[in-house]
Amino acid sequence: MIVFDRLWQTLKEKNISQYKLIKEYSISTGQLDRLRKNGNVNTYTLDTLCRILDCDLSDIAEYKKTEE
Repeated sequence: MIVFDRLWQTLKEKNISQYKLIKEYSISTGQLDRLRKNGNVNTYTLDTLCRILDCDLSDIAEYKKTEE
């Protein structure tokens, strides 16, 4: 399972709010909602976030194994 817990910490460290992502960078509220819920997001969105935050993918996403 891919989780986006690191995204929120990286946003805080870079001093970028979710509001700023929506208003200045045109990230949709739907995409942010999917990220909050660890839902499906496309690679374009992840690429855009990495570019905005000047970070690596590992700074916003993490793969966690789930027990079956």
